[in-house]
Amino acid sequence: MYNVKSHKAEEFIDDVEIKETLEYAAANRDNRALIESILDKAALCKGLTHREAAVLLDCNIPDLVERTFRLAEEIKKKLYGNRIVMFAPLYLSNYCVNGCIYCPYHAKNRHIPRKKLTQEEIVREVTALQDMGHKRLALELGEHPVENPIEYVLESIRTIYGIHHRNGDIRRVNVNIAATTVQNYRKLRDAGIGTYILFQETYDKQKYQMLHPTGPKSDYAYHTEAMDRAREGGIDDMGIGVLFGLSGYRYDFVGLMMHAEHMEAALGVGPHTISVPRIRPADDVNPDEFSDAVPDDKFLHIVAAIRCAVPYTGMIISTRESSKVREKVLDLGISQISGASRTSVGGYTEPERDEDTAQFDLADKRSLDEVVKWLIELGYIPSFCTACYRAGRTGERFMKICKSGKIQDCCTPNALLTLKEYLLDYASPDTMKAGDELIRREIEKIENEALRASLKRDIASLEAGKRDLRY
Repeated sequence: MYNVKSHKAEEFIDDVEIKETLEYAAANRDNRALIESILDKAALCKGLTHREAAVLLDCNIPDLVERTFRLAEEIKKKLYGNRIVMFAPLYLSNYCVNGCIYCPYHAKNRHIPRKKLTQEEIVREVTALQDMGHKRLALELGEHPVENPIEYVLESIRTIYGIHHRNGDIRRVNVNIAATTVQNYRKLRDAGIGTYILFQETYDKQKYQMLHPTGPKSDYAYHTEAMDRAREGGIDDMGIGVLFGLSGYRYDFVGLMMHAEHMEAALGVGPHTISVPRIRPADDVNPDEFSDAVPDDKFLHIVAAIRCAVPYTGMIISTRESSKVREKVLDLGISQISGASRTSVGGYTEPERDEDTAQFDLADKRSLDEVVKWLIELGYIPSFCTACYRAGRTGERFMKICKSGKIQDCCTPNALLTLKEYLLDYASPDTMKAGDELIRREIEKIENEALRASLKRDIASLEAGKRDLRY
């Protein structure tokens, strides 16, 4: 029986409730009056229920689909402005004991070379990332109790935070590792991680078990309840997502919305981020074998519906997607993107070698400088900000500030300061010219005269050699 506050996976992600929701959405996909009322509610930025969100996604009325897209854009601009947070994944190890059939790391894959970074290799990888200008990383590694124990993860985090190269520092380390124990989540919290990220892959339990035939990850309930344990372990910021294309997108969309509702109701804080990856080619994985692949037009609809349903949650798009698709979804709700990513273990220090340890193929292979310049030319502020995390504005505290509208007083100035740092230390001449002009325009838009004057002084301080200024 469905219970949003239950800590049991099959109760807060209830199969009967999802199927009834899908029937409800299908029956109302042409119900103009209902859909207009849902859009009116979404415009208040208070969020939607999973049933309301499902109706938006299933809507077949062209002008209302277009209105959904435009509303998503309005909500994005109202809450996030034109800031886009930059990050990069760092793959530590591809050793894995699981049997996930969509991932080349699966234990039976004999084609892919196995590799695990030493702490010395991590230093070289992170130094290369710092030399690009990155300040925020997401650690990725397979599940292997011997090769990748929690002690290895914790040691790697300490190493990363301790690397200071020229003006480079990694100021926020997010972690995407397998579901683990409350005790281990406490260790991750104490290590100073930013967001704990774990994708459900699919919420369809029957499909989940088929896709995960062996290994610890095959335990659907343990995996799905991971965020409850992470919260119990003291982690404030948690990120969820599914891998669209593994199963029916409508089912997984509803499950994703129910998970967000559960976190808000039972854990006291909703997801800090929602990621929307789609299945991609990789060694030993052919996406054509998955019959539920999501076409671009429906993918855009998914992003817009999520933004309308969970307005205060950050949304992430990776370099799985092409620059063309990434450009389209930026307006519809995406607030974080990766740049210059490598999905292979050791890929940042060996960029010319074959991607033989990669988890998936990249669709956007541009350098970080190219991505930054592209964003600037589109009118966005590439942000390398980590201020909220380091100032303790996390979890419930972050959401309260965000919902009050006061977060803009911090976020826009911090985005401009971190962009200026990037321009001074790493940018090409063309990117620096475009970025300085963007910063000048954005400062003049700030209505608070005192804040505008303070920001101009801080920009001058950065030009004089100071670093890491924040609000």
